[in-house]
Amino acid sequence: MANPRIPYLLSSDRAALPALNGKRILVHLVVNVENWQFDQPMPRTIITPPHERETVPDVPNFSWADYGMRAGLPRILKALSSRELPASTSFNAGVIDAYPQAAVAMRDAGWEFIGHGMHQKAINHVEGGEEAVIRASLDKIAEFTGRRPRGWLSPGLRETVDTPDILKRNGIDYLCDWVVDDRPSWMKTAAGPLIALPYNLEVNDSIIYAVERHATGEMAKRLEFTLRRFERECRDSAIVLAIGLHPHLISVPHRIHELEHMLDLLTASIDVGFFTGSELADWYAAAEPAPGFHRV
Repeated sequence: MANPRIPYLLSSDRAALPALNGKRILVHLVVNVENWQFDQPMPRTIITPPHERETVPDVPNFSWADYGMRAGLPRILKALSSRELPASTSFNAGVIDAYPQAAVAMRDAGWEFIGHGMHQKAINHVEGGEEAVIRASLDKIAEFTGRRPRGWLSPGLRETVDTPDILKRNGIDYLCDWVVDDRPSWMKTAAGPLIALPYNLEVNDSIIYAVERHATGEMAKRLEFTLRRFERECRDSAIVLAIGLHPHLISVPHRIHELEHMLDLLTASIDVGFFTGSELADWYAAAEPAPGFHRV
């Protein structure tokens, strides 16, 4: 089955996208800030249980994430603020209650809040239904920040067949789950066109360090290879470089230097600019207006 949401097109056949503020490599720093519930199975683990029998509460794996919210997030905030770089946070709305100081610190830093569910678990098959969870998380973030989120990244990038329709119906302008291109695309939904904003599964600390379990340094190496390729390809069209970050992974003591190195590598490139999700969505909508899709 072909992609039901985004019509297939070779990237080389797409119309060129213009620079944004004079930059042709548009970096989107996405810091995933999550609420892992103590009384639930952990969504990801660093240590397996004895005899491979899952336990709840899962103290070591909960603590892994909890450390990131306590000690890791301040390091990311400092690395970005010291370089005056914008960021988006893919944000579980439950963080507002579970980690209030963290939520305030990101709001005060001017980060854009992207909807990411209420807690770090898939939003399908949840009590009250998927749409209720989406609406509640968006409402909670809007009440806290004074601004309703325009973007969404599903927990684990997992959707139901209806998720894009529900998101568009609830005012979402862009979605980061569909990692099909290095440039934004228009998606079909029952409520009208929705922007698929590039995200990244290859230059992403969760994939590199929690799933593939590489040694420290692998993410910076991949980023440099990606940047050098994009410096060539951006001559034909502006391109988006999204970088997924998690406080319990990239900002532990033996890796925070790697994030700092990556930021300095990017800022040294004359082609690179840093932008939030909404800035990228507005740029793309202006450059390539929404097509007249037949609604799905």
